[in-house]
Amino acid sequence: MFLTISTTGTPERPATDLGYLLHKHPDKAQAFSTSYGTAHVLYPEADAGRCTAALLLEVDAVALVRRGKGKGRGGAPDAALAQYVNDRPYAASSLLAVALSSVFSSAMKGVCNARPELPGQTRPLRVEVPALPARGGPGLVRKLFEPLGWTVTAEPVPLDTEFPDWGDSRYVSLVLESDTLTVAEALRHLYVLLPVLDDAKHYWVAPDEVDKLLRVGEGWLPGHPEQRLITSRYLSRRWSLTRQATERLELVRLAETDDSEVEEIDNAVEAETEAEEKPTPLAVQRREAIVTALRQSKAARVLDLGCGQGQLVQTLLKDPAFTEIVGVDVSMRALTIASRRLKLDRMGERQASRVQLLQGSLAYTDVRLKGYDAAVLSEVIEHLDLPRLPALEYAVFGSARPRTVLVTTPNVEYNVRWESLPAGHVRHGDHRFEWTRSEFRAWAEAVAERHGYGVGFEPVGPDDPEVGPPTQMAVFTLTKPKEAKAA
Repeated sequence: MFLTISTTGTPERPATDLGYLLHKHPDKAQAFSTSYGTAHVLYPEADAGRCTAALLLEVDAVALVRRGKGKGRGGAPDAALAQYVNDRPYAASSLLAVALSSVFSSAMKGVCNARPELPGQTRPLRVEVPALPARGGPGLVRKLFEPLGWTVTAEPVPLDTEFPDWGDSRYVSLVLESDTLTVAEALRHLYVLLPVLDDAKHYWVAPDEVDKLLRVGEGWLPGHPEQRLITSRYLSRRWSLTRQATERLELVRLAETDDSEVEEIDNAVEAETEAEEKPTPLAVQRREAIVTALRQSKAARVLDLGCGQGQLVQTLLKDPAFTEIVGVDVSMRALTIASRRLKLDRMGERQASRVQLLQGSLAYTDVRLKGYDAAVLSEVIEHLDLPRLPALEYAVFGSARPRTVLVTTPNVEYNVRWESLPAGHVRHGDHRFEWTRSEFRAWAEAVAERHGYGVGFEPVGPDDPEVGPPTQMAVFTLTKPKEAKAA
């Protein structure tokens, strides 16, 4: 990936001031290590009349795969080839945007201790990006950059110059020119709009991306005519984050219109009301109960069977007492989402050595699941047809045989307390059954007797005196080390 920033100057205001603004000396070629390759900064020309700084990002495709260990974005088996055959080494994307913020972080903030008067000065700027993915074509490129004070030249790149009938590719050769912007403003525009035009990010978009967008977009994003499109694409179309960013941007716009502070506009709720505690979601209470039971069992190596999107695995990773956590699910899509949630592609080596995601069915025995201290089946059994429960029972209690097994499942008696749940309906469309407390107890005690376990029961959530808790949990403890015969 390649990008250049050029400026012109006079003897009184030499163009080489660009070196001060970018904090990179024009007489040196420098290399900076990034998470996905090496960024080089060099100056093809540097004199008082004209100065050009070039950023060249060498993307290491092999390092990308090794860093992700086959997980995260593109981690599915059918996407393995795409890790090596793609446009990443050539086309500007979020990889280049991250390199911009890393290599020119002080310049983007408008900081120059050596020449503090320079960051606030506008100057003639020319930015060139030879290959830019543009989902929306040259027209969208102009809609994004022209309102910010840029003169835009976006030439479509043909698919093949030898075969003009094939038409144009989704890439453009971009040239931006302006006399009214500072270098910091230019860098902030590029940082946001490069991945917006690509309409993709190479990393999982977390809630902190909203704060990052508002910080970098300060002063120009609230009034941009394409604000909604920019926000949606920058946040990878995650509607909850997009809504949050849009609401905060509207507050900023209103505050600027009223010449007041955002805090003065956003004062409809009393401070005392904001301090009121919100009820803890049942899913959070369930995870807390599971973690407490695992700690009491002194388990260090834990299986999360039917891990889904990885919420429990994420919680367990925060506790160093759990030295190995394995999430297992039959759905490859769920495992891909879990890997993004856990940010496995950006996780440090020590932390990554503690976690593993495996595809597997709980209806079959699996030698990979043997030898663990504990296994968790959280809201799993009710998704199986009743005739298949014996197969799961033997795979977990007869074959894998961890010292401790935790099983949580809904208590159907509590359903009458849910105002939004119609009478006679289960809590989830995929639930094949939901048991009463006595039915769950009878099943758990029979399983424990057949496989050499003792079992106890704990409520999860508010324990209603009439209908019991919303979730019931069975805690199985191995009492007979030798494997019992399956009934």
